[in-house]
Amino acid sequence: MSQTAPARSSTAAHARGHPFDVRAERILSELHQNGQYKHLRTIEGPMDAVVRVRGFGDCLCFCSNNYLGLANHPEVVEAGIRGLREFGGGTASVRFICGTFSPHETLERTIAEFFGFESSYSFVSCWNANEAVFPTLCENGDLILSDELNHASIIDSIRLAGVIKKGVARGVYKHNTLEGPGGLREKLSQARGAGLADNGQIWVVTDGVFSMEGDIADLRAMRALCDEFNAILVVDDSHGHGVMGQTGRGTHEHWGQLGKIDVLTGTLGKALGGAAGGFVAASARAIDLLVQRGRPTLFSNALPVTVALSAETAIRILKREPQRVQRLRDNSAYAREKIRGAGFTVVESPTAICPIIVHDTAKAIAMSKRLLELGVFVIGFGYPVVPEGHARLRVQISAAHTREHIDRLVDALRKL
Repeated sequence: MSQTAPARSSTAAHARGHPFDVRAERILSELHQNGQYKHLRTIEGPMDAVVRVRGFGDCLCFCSNNYLGLANHPEVVEAGIRGLREFGGGTASVRFICGTFSPHETLERTIAEFFGFESSYSFVSCWNANEAVFPTLCENGDLILSDELNHASIIDSIRLAGVIKKGVARGVYKHNTLEGPGGLREKLSQARGAGLADNGQIWVVTDGVFSMEGDIADLRAMRALCDEFNAILVVDDSHGHGVMGQTGRGTHEHWGQLGKIDVLTGTLGKALGGAAGGFVAASARAIDLLVQRGRPTLFSNALPVTVALSAETAIRILKREPQRVQRLRDNSAYAREKIRGAGFTVVESPTAICPIIVHDTAKAIAMSKRLLELGVFVIGFGYPVVPEGHARLRVQISAAHTREHIDRLVDALRKL
């Protein structure tokens, strides 16, 4: 006869609270007190220039990355429905175990051709894509140099590479600074002086478009520097696809560098359909290594076929309708002009990101809340997302916006 162990009483533990509970409560209370607590808004309908926000009704949306207005495009929607009907929910496993669906192959060929690379591979997110790059491709003796304002996923990928491979060195150069103190040339010269270039590979990584500032990396000058120091150039252009360049291929097209970037990472969750997913585009050799050794490829399910088909459709629409890129460019210029005319300081940039600097975090959050009450959905960003004293409203423009939409945004800003 087996003896059942007495049930463990958790009453005492609950009474005094686990260390985690006490710590979490303190952190959440501080976020509330400092005005930094994030409230998730519920959208009751598709993403578009106008969205229905629970509790606020129909609002102009100026906070989405739906740059080309394709998230609710009928062809994109229908492609996703077709994917679900023909292929079901997904692979239910990783691709090397259970196989690859044909839409994955089609999408990856389309991405490689469109962005000017030999090969590409898709992931469930660009975070996964970035996470795969450095821990997989770097080896002991390598050095990774990163812009100080690079996306968090790049930073975490670099940190992970340093943990997995203890001999990978890391450095940071001053934001968008190639020459002078703290700049990229100085860091590359120091690496050469230390013999790092002789013993391993130097990697330079940057965002193409920086999401908080809306400024862009000078990829032409960076390519020249990387060639001089035999470094590999990695670019995350998630906010550049569909926005930068004559045909929307991205920041490398903007700088005349098609075919000259070594590794490109990006998202399918912004301009290219707006659902989810990410990719790495590079040489066939680099992509093969990611397939063979990348932990996100070996231990994570494939991109859902619904997304693969809708994203591939979005790219085909972009190729067919390059006028969407020009419309976005015109809308962005018009918005900057009108926002400045209303007396606000807006960061200059050729991108669709229009940061309105208001300095104080609490003020940015209060302004965002008041705008929503006025029927305009714009998010306020403050510390720690941006440095203290640099809080802002980040206005994001879409090709789906009309001049009337932008005028209504500016009218609401004036009311503040």
